[in-house]
Amino acid sequence: MVARHLETGTAGEDAATAHLVAQGYSIVVRNWRAKQLELDIVCTKGDYVIFAEVKTRSCSGMSPAINALSMPKMKKLCKAAQLYISQNNLWDTPCRFDLLAVTRTDTEYQVEHIQDAFELSQLMGGGNTAWQPW
Repeated sequence: MVARHLETGTAGEDAATAHLVAQGYSIVVRNWRAKQLELDIVCTKGDYVIFAEVKTRSCSGMSPAINALSMPKMKKLCKAAQLYISQNNLWDTPCRFDLLAVTRTDTEYQVEHIQDAFELSQLMGGGNTAWQPW
């Protein structure tokens, strides 16, 4: 039996994916993993590669999904993106981090899409391009 929070998380990622596709994004991969690093959704739109973090909460949850992206999580996302960029030779491709805050109410899922949810330079201490802090 699958835990309720895992079902909610998977359904939230499905809702986020459907939202992105409806907005013209192309999904490259979902749930990319390398050791302890994970990227929920990697997608493209135009010339950009987007690393989309999905946070799902129930309507009755203590804190809204949009508040769930902590500083340690952002740093871990940066490390995961750096590895993904390296493995796929995307160093010259503009990238950004988006947050998809999904709220579940009964069987409905509301998706709030925040583009450029955070700046890499805030986390890594600067860099020589807008999206590559290393």
